[in-house]
Amino acid sequence: MKVLIAIDSFKGSLSSLEAGTAAAEGIRRVYPESECEVLTVADGGEGTVEALMSALGAERVTAEASDPLGRRISCSYGITREGTALMEMSSAAGITLLKKEELNPLLTTTYGVGEMIIDALGRGCRSFIIGIGGSATNDGGAGMLQALDFALLDKSGRDIPLGAKGLSLLDRISDEGVRTELHGCSFRIACDVTNPLCGENGCSAVFGPQKGATAESVKEMDSYLLRLAEKAKIIRPLSDQTFPGSGAAGGLGFAFRTFLGGELLSGIELILDEIHIEDKIRSSDIVITGEGRIDSQTVMGKAPGGVAMKAKKHGKPVIAFSGAVTEDAVYCNGKGIDAFFPIVRGVTTLEEAMNKSTASANMADTAEQVFRVIRCMNGLEI
Repeated sequence: MKVLIAIDSFKGSLSSLEAGTAAAEGIRRVYPESECEVLTVADGGEGTVEALMSALGAERVTAEASDPLGRRISCSYGITREGTALMEMSSAAGITLLKKEELNPLLTTTYGVGEMIIDALGRGCRSFIIGIGGSATNDGGAGMLQALDFALLDKSGRDIPLGAKGLSLLDRISDEGVRTELHGCSFRIACDVTNPLCGENGCSAVFGPQKGATAESVKEMDSYLLRLAEKAKIIRPLSDQTFPGSGAAGGLGFAFRTFLGGELLSGIELILDEIHIEDKIRSSDIVITGEGRIDSQTVMGKAPGGVAMKAKKHGKPVIAFSGAVTEDAVYCNGKGIDAFFPIVRGVTTLEEAMNKSTASANMADTAEQVFRVIRCMNGLEI
């Protein structure tokens, strides 16, 4: 039997590879000679670079950049043999880089993302795939643009300060001094949200609070981003702040699309296409997927939903594993996931359940029992 395993990471517990490897261990206890292929997958957020590097055989490199508060840190990204840079904006501007008390989207910046791009340009990269999930920022990508030598100026012709608050002073945008290496570059942006830049469904209102915004600062930032959109329209008449995904990563999606010609793409679709998952699905007997929590959102642009959709295109059965399952998870059964199973096997604390060794053992044990049922009921032979 040939099993394709493509499980998203259990954030804070198991990486995509670790979860898949544990599931394969359990399956082999039942089918010792089965062929289990483990793929690393992600949806544009955490694990995007890992997933793409694993599939494309890229080299990991390091660069120095600014964190969301301007402190110097070391970041890493991948470069494929063909010279495509594989990045996650969260490496330089991610929410996990800050302590809870440091969260303040009025002050955090995407400047470090621009510095990562500059580093890649210096290494000869002209093609970029960038996942923009997990941001700590809400500056509309202004910091990134400033790092790339776009001029964001106040009424006195001075550079505006970094962070969303700096946009309150924005009077003019100029691309006259932008880095020449950017001309001819391509940017494919993996994002897992479709929010516009501004408004009640915009990034400030929807994602600002989880980044430390108050009700008052949400309103402030929304007006600042609207100001950015208005000024952008002057030099980019075709810009559209309502385009789906413009609000991704606190408006970074808007900056990529408007100023760098970036394509805003479904993160999971982009990644699954890059790793050629359909070719692997065709030759498999069964597909295994999953993520940390399965709910109705699992099949709405997330990795397990994308894997299931591809599998059903080729008539393959799909089983999902997760750490937790919500009541509305039954929605997934009508969207390609034939059955799902939580791996937690008894009363426990969240901390204990998320312990790496515990979660790995639970995954293997649960996969084993599910495949014992498969062997018993379906008589699958190797």
